[in-house]
Amino acid sequence: MENQTTVYMLLLAGLSDLPHIQLPLFLVFLLIYLITLTGNLLILLLIFTDSHLHTPMYFFLGTLACLDMSCSSVTVPRMLFDLLRDSRFISVPACITQVYFFFFFTVSEVSVLAVMSYDRYIAICRPLHYMQIMSWKVCVQFVSGVLVFSAAYSSVHTLFLAKLTFCRSEALQSFFCDLPQLLEASCSDTFINVLLIFVLGIMFGLGILTVTFFPYIAILTTILKISSKTTRSKAFSTCSSHITVVSIFYTTICFNYFRSSANGHFAEDKVSSVFYTILTPFLNPLIYSLRNQELKISLRKTLQTLQIKNYSD
Repeated sequence: MENQTTVYMLLLAGLSDLPHIQLPLFLVFLLIYLITLTGNLLILLLIFTDSHLHTPMYFFLGTLACLDMSCSSVTVPRMLFDLLRDSRFISVPACITQVYFFFFFTVSEVSVLAVMSYDRYIAICRPLHYMQIMSWKVCVQFVSGVLVFSAAYSSVHTLFLAKLTFCRSEALQSFFCDLPQLLEASCSDTFINVLLIFVLGIMFGLGILTVTFFPYIAILTTILKISSKTTRSKAFSTCSSHITVVSIFYTTICFNYFRSSANGHFAEDKVSSVFYTILTPFLNPLIYSLRNQELKISLRKTLQTLQIKNYSD
């Protein structure tokens, strides 16, 4: 430790070292990023402009869209920038800052998905008391609580991360400053950091996971008792889209953070990281818009209104 030199710049390995695929990767992920922003902004626009969508469910969906854009914007612009240059150096403070905001938006997203499960439970299992329980004040309190919790969770990780010393010259095997790869690059004792990942991850992760999936036992039981096929189909469509998003997100993030940290998994790390940092925010608006009849009707009305305005002009 005494003979090692502390470094203040870290090297990111990026998605690929092959020069001939750098530009194609840049174009592909630029397109995905633009579609991500467009899709989520479109959902926000529909929710703001259509009074029929001014309900707690769509308030949380709009919050999720904001978090998707923010989470994607923490990692993708930097990755696109690195794909166009040979050296991918990033300062240690910038790296830790990226970790903080990535954790903040990721934990916020997981927590909002849990709140959305509770919202669906109240809407389907206690429909007569829905607006009384899920008032606008309660919705705002839920989102505010999520943001405060996420800020505290992210601060704990980044405070302990800031105490580490980095003195290894090898590149971080990722396209952004992800915590597992960052810990491997440190020459300090990372026992506390690894312990925090597992203890906080298990404590809060299992709690959030329980809140997310446990209501679906009552939800599915209630849906199966509904006699109307139309009502049952509508309930299934909103729940299935939510379950699909949650499953993709949890599967990829657990694969990266709770498996063995042994070397030799760099390719798997990058694939799972691409899923939960880039593809999940990209897929969320597609999943919700394609499986949600109210959003499709709202989009159709908006397009028809724009066509009428164009004809009248």
